[in-house]
Amino acid sequence: MKELHRVLVKPLLTEKSNDLLQGNNSVTFQVDRRANKIEIKAAVEKIFNVSVVDVNTLNVKGRRKRFGKAVGVSKSWKKAVVQLKEGDKIEIFEGA
Repeated sequence: MKELHRVLVKPLLTEKSNDLLQGNNSVTFQVDRRANKIEIKAAVEKIFNVSVVDVNTLNVKGRRKRFGKAVGVSKSWKKAVVQLKEGDKIEIFEGA
């Protein structure tokens, strides 16, 4: 992936991601399915001007949805949990 802004799709603000932020300074993003850990690390460091210690990724399988008699599947997506260096923070997740 060439463009760093296309690697990060959106931040994930859930109760679990908030606990990770408070516990070990980790932030969670929805990322492009083709992105690897190296590209995710480079994108976070360049866009938010922070130091990244570790990146963990996982593929989230789409869920089955019913629409009356028809059954469909929501899209699968990729999640990245990025651990930041102690003292660094991203303003989106701090509520500012």
